[in-house]
Amino acid sequence: MTKIDPATAALVLVDLQERIVTLPTTPHSGEAVLANSLRLRDAFRAAGAPVVVVKVSRPDNPPGSELSFDPQDDKVVTKYTIGGFAGTDLDEYLRGKGVRTVVFCGIATEFGVESTLRAAADHGYDTVAVSDAMTALSDISHENAITKIFPRLGTVVTTDEALAALT
Repeated sequence: MTKIDPATAALVLVDLQERIVTLPTTPHSGEAVLANSLRLRDAFRAAGAPVVVVKVSRPDNPPGSELSFDPQDDKVVTKYTIGGFAGTDLDEYLRGKGVRTVVFCGIATEFGVESTLRAAADHGYDTVAVSDAMTALSDISHENAITKIFPRLGTVVTTDEALAALT
């Protein structure tokens, strides 16, 4: 990865809600993913690039459905399916901001993150998966997404690599 242009890139944080961040995940803890995601959020904000917070809503909205951080002025998208595009205004928002590259973080790699990243690729966006700012419910699921699926749909980087590429 050589460059992430803040004029045409957005950061998408998927399902970083209290009850999801506290799930038993692997290879990274939810807290570590949240910390890396917030480092990226702060850098994207500082660079003037849009940040989108995708959160899931269930009919019963169990305790812990609240976000694990304050989204402030970030765009918040509420999804009712696994992915962040179906039935939401995510694509319209990104296009309206002139976004061509979408950088992804969140939990769980093999569910909300993968579904949203695949849809982004289907919508014609360049995708960047931040491998240590996402985590899964099983090692094999995370490893498969990071090494087999995401490289075919875009670029895979670490948090530090994404921060260095944001220019």
